[in-house]
Amino acid sequence: MRHTGPVLAGARRSDGPPVLLWPANLLVWGPGAQSSPHAHHAIQLLLTLDDHERLRGRTRQPWTDFTAALVGPDVPHEVDARGTTVVIAFVDPESEVGAGLRRRLAAPLTVLPAAEVAGWRRELGVPPLKPAAVEAWWRTRITTERAPRRIHPRVSRVLRWVRENVGAGAEDLSLERLADRAGLSPSRFMHVFTQSVGVPLRPYLLWLRLQHAAGRLLAGASATEAAHDAGFSDAAHLSRTFRRILGTTPREIAAGRAQGRLDLDAG
Repeated sequence: MRHTGPVLAGARRSDGPPVLLWPANLLVWGPGAQSSPHAHHAIQLLLTLDDHERLRGRTRQPWTDFTAALVGPDVPHEVDARGTTVVIAFVDPESEVGAGLRRRLAAPLTVLPAAEVAGWRRELGVPPLKPAAVEAWWRTRITTERAPRRIHPRVSRVLRWVRENVGAGAEDLSLERLADRAGLSPSRFMHVFTQSVGVPLRPYLLWLRLQHAAGRLLAGASATEAAHDAGFSDAAHLSRTFRRILGTTPREIAAGRAQGRLDLDAG
């Protein structure tokens, strides 16, 4: 597989592929688990291969059984996928693929048609999945959902720079510095950024820093190393943020509970 995005600098596991820090899409697959209630900026595609999962928006709401579903960006949700094999994709909402998937969100939590899911399962094959099969399915079935991005050109320029430099230091990501890079006043930049991306600058930067930390963990860094490199005060701060936004912990990420992953810069 050819990677076209920035590659993680620093240590990485010798038995695994390089981890891309800023792919438009990140896919993981393996044994399912139960998450705590959380929300993240990515559009999430959840697919079960041998049974069904349960999904709900908030604690104490009724569970919905499904074989595949889409979760919109910044939507609180909880997943119970214990006892089944899953494929999970996190898609940048600002990517062309993300814009296309938004069109399929009939509701914040959208269950996908069973007939479509049955076809996906046949194409992926039986677990354990082969990376080539996952990549072929993603590129032929999901990335065709592309749609043109409607992002202010100066915001788009800043987004590209931030995704490549978020680990370089928090001082480089101040509102004033980013507005200057966009050639706009801070107040004007904040307005066009929120209008283009759908969330204010600060929570979006937190999401990118969390992605950065996850990439470092998958590459073999300790929780402390990942926390400091992504701009968190310490491992405890990173752990609290992981639990709140991803419904999991750095330790679970570092343990490599998923059997595989693909970093696809196809957005």
